[in-house]
Amino acid sequence: MKKATWKKTSFAEKIVEIIRTSPSINEMREQLQDYHDNDIAQSLQFLNRAERNLLYSALDAEWLAEIISYLDDPAEYIDEIGIDKLAEILNEMDADDAVDLWENIDESVKVKLRPMIDDETKSAILLINSYDDSEVGSLITTNYICIKQNLTIRQAMHELVKQAGENDNIGTIYVVDDKNRFCGAIDLKDLIVARENVPLDSIISYAYPYLLDHEKISESIEKIKDYAEDSLPVLNKDRRIIGIITAQDVVEAVDDELGEDYAKLAGLSAEEDLNETTRESMKKRLPWLIILLFLGMGVSTVVGAFEGVVAVLPVVICFQSLILDMAGNVGTQSLAVTIRVLMDEKLSAKDKLHLTFKEMKVGICNGALLGIMALVFLGAYIALFKGYAIGHAFLISGCVGISLLVAIVISSLVGTLVPILFHKIKVDPAVASGPLITTINDLVAVVTYYGLAWLLLVQLLHIV
Repeated sequence: MKKATWKKTSFAEKIVEIIRTSPSINEMREQLQDYHDNDIAQSLQFLNRAERNLLYSALDAEWLAEIISYLDDPAEYIDEIGIDKLAEILNEMDADDAVDLWENIDESVKVKLRPMIDDETKSAILLINSYDDSEVGSLITTNYICIKQNLTIRQAMHELVKQAGENDNIGTIYVVDDKNRFCGAIDLKDLIVARENVPLDSIISYAYPYLLDHEKISESIEKIKDYAEDSLPVLNKDRRIIGIITAQDVVEAVDDELGEDYAKLAGLSAEEDLNETTRESMKKRLPWLIILLFLGMGVSTVVGAFEGVVAVLPVVICFQSLILDMAGNVGTQSLAVTIRVLMDEKLSAKDKLHLTFKEMKVGICNGALLGIMALVFLGAYIALFKGYAIGHAFLISGCVGISLLVAIVISSLVGTLVPILFHKIKVDPAVASGPLITTINDLVAVVTYYGLAWLLLVQLLHIV
């Protein structure tokens, strides 16, 4: 009997079908309530403009605000929505989502929107935009529950119900004193199960972690991950809550940090986007390429200094790329490990020293193994295919093996020490990017290889 197969149909396809076939707006709205806002957002790209306009008219501003917050590029839909509805959507959005949408709106449209946006939304947008993109304050949302410290359990529950109508981040309730300074937090479960005669003070966690608004996001990620809370309050210098950072914000921040570090490791000044112009991409790539061009000229100059070795022993040039590639690969591996370890801000000098010695030991072991393999296999290759006597062939391959060992050990140290040095002088260690480390290791490998070939093969053993 033939096995039944299931064809997976995406939610977006079903949503499109509902919008196109529903006999009435009310029925369409009722059916769409079964789907997640993110799925509805993804379905927009499969609808034509008339169908999207039907959807905009069917849904209220609050629902549309949730849907639009999931769009990666809302700019293409802004013109379709209309000024009045767009203003309502902005007023219904969480502060961080409103800021993201505001950045995608043309200035000519913003002029018309400003008088229509309520003061609370304006203040939230201004507050978040007052922080640099690298600061924690730029990630906050004002969607949270906050109560006074001196309330009773009954009063706290009443305040929770009252604020929950406007704010849906209710898992943690934040507590402030009579001067509106942050003093702790309450888990929703603890408040629900607390008896009415129990003092509120007894269920407040006074040692609850928090972030400061001007902290660097890159320096706060480990702290956020360590506490593993759904949200953390963000305080200003007066210890007043200006907003919270949620688990979703943390995921996005980590993703952005990884993207930036990956870009730097690739020798880019910033992460690239698929829709960027050629000029923008060139602007990001060209600075490092210019630096690497001059470093490459230095490597070529060093190679030129060993022309005498190549002239009397041409076979050595056959293995130059092998030494350079292996040194570059090893250096990049050490760089990746070191940058990952340096993410821990609590790393001591002893830990860094341990890391350096560990990478050096790994380099020695790997280099020795690869050097022996090079000695055996290259010796046989030179004797069989290059016409050298077997003794001379293995002397040349031995020189390659020793050069490989030395280059790998030095490359491991360079890949470890350079980012540690950058970290010490407060420069992002990811700037010690793969191309930079590779070029430095090329220089080291060339000097090591041709230096040993000249010293051992030409000067001491006179193999010509």
